[in-house]
Amino acid sequence: DQWGGSADNRMRLAIEIVTRTRAAVGENFILMYRISLLDLVDGGSSWADTVTLAKRLEQAGVTLFNSGIGWHEARIPTIAHSVPAAAWTWAPRKLRPEISIPIIATNRINTPEQAEAVLANGDADMISMARPFLADPAFVSKAQNNQAASINTCIGCNQACLDLIFRQKLCSCLVNPRACHETEVDLSPVARPKKVAVVGGGPAGLSCALTAAERGHQVTLYEASERLGGQFNMAAVIPGKSDYAQTVRYFNHQLKQQRVTINLGKPVTADELQLQNFDEIVIATGVTPRQPDIVGLDHAMVIDYQQLLQERPVLGKRIAIIGSGGIGMDVAEYLTSPAEPADETAIIENFMDYWGVDREVAHPGALKEPVEMPAERTVYLCQRQPGPPGRGVGLTTVWAHRLTLLKRGVQFLAEVEYQRIDDQGLTLLVDGQERLLEVDHVVNCAGQVSRNGLAADLAAIGLTCREIGGAASAEKLNAVRAIREGADAALLL
Repeated sequence: DQWGGSADNRMRLAIEIVTRTRAAVGENFILMYRISLLDLVDGGSSWADTVTLAKRLEQAGVTLFNSGIGWHEARIPTIAHSVPAAAWTWAPRKLRPEISIPIIATNRINTPEQAEAVLANGDADMISMARPFLADPAFVSKAQNNQAASINTCIGCNQACLDLIFRQKLCSCLVNPRACHETEVDLSPVARPKKVAVVGGGPAGLSCALTAAERGHQVTLYEASERLGGQFNMAAVIPGKSDYAQTVRYFNHQLKQQRVTINLGKPVTADELQLQNFDEIVIATGVTPRQPDIVGLDHAMVIDYQQLLQERPVLGKRIAIIGSGGIGMDVAEYLTSPAEPADETAIIENFMDYWGVDREVAHPGALKEPVEMPAERTVYLCQRQPGPPGRGVGLTTVWAHRLTLLKRGVQFLAEVEYQRIDDQGLTLLVDGQERLLEVDHVVNCAGQVSRNGLAADLAAIGLTCREIGGAASAEKLNAVRAIREGADAALLL
């Protein structure tokens, strides 16, 4: 019919809607149109059709364009943390000479510096953001007042926003638990400030310490290691997750602004806490790797994920990973990722080549044959459960993790029974048959257990405390829960 088939017919509905909308609202009304610049699916629009549509929409009365990048059905990540910063701004830049109205750049532009660079480079006339305003609703005012260091940066994780939206749940933000819960996480000053100790400088402890200080409490934060951040410091080592360091930066900055006393480099004892006469003690000492009951787990070839990501030793060319949840998948990415170039332009070019994105848009949908980038290691990702790896990983990112690992040749082994680890490697039982993985190293990613001995020590001398995050429960632990529990605990002080 007149609404489908040819390119002209397929454009007709959009043009009719814009024409009638413009007629209804008059000339002095801003009409913005979200135009798909890159479909990223087989049989998608050609660049010539995209340009023609843009010109006709401009003639029909559109005031400015917002850039759409990829369909939800596209098998190319467009907004996840694995996407380089401002990776897609070349698309509006390509359309800009073809039109005479402003065009807005979108997707993975998370800081004022990135936004200014896009504008200065001439890639677009304006910048569109969504998730960064969940992370920090004061983003614009802070940027305007040269307070970029105090911005709580979006890390592109999707865990508390899009992952929840696609499950028809209330949207929020991993790094900002107040998002969409503003009436629940109330930062009003307390009537009677207390002297508060927070033990543990990971996500839960940082959230608790900052929220408590913002409400007026006198807070002392203890961290046994030499720096704050906890599991986020390890996450930031994973390729594509460097933005997690931005959250640690934010907390460091804000804690100093709130004059929180920070003690690093030494575990605090129950007796030391008792001597300080705190009104409230919050335990946020986190987790430690679980040690599964496997013969030979103490073999020299075995290393746990914390040792790997904190100490970063050089491992061999053949690796077996025990556990294929979020941590196991991250470790597999860490072990198989090629060295990243220092130049930001080269990083984006590598990303487009790897995922098969045609920057010339010479093919419909802007797709081309992906460039093979095989890993230099052989990696086995093992799990006891049936099904694909990544149980518990977010809906909007797990598929990209799996595709990445498959493209790098990682071998997924499900429904295995771990028999033993010895000089020969890791022996499994698969479908009732023994299988030896002749590996150089085995990485233990088999979950976590709470590190909460301090709570028992406090109870032994008659002191009460609150436990949050991994210290309270390691089961189904994630950063969304840890940071929210930290904020909630601060509200109860």
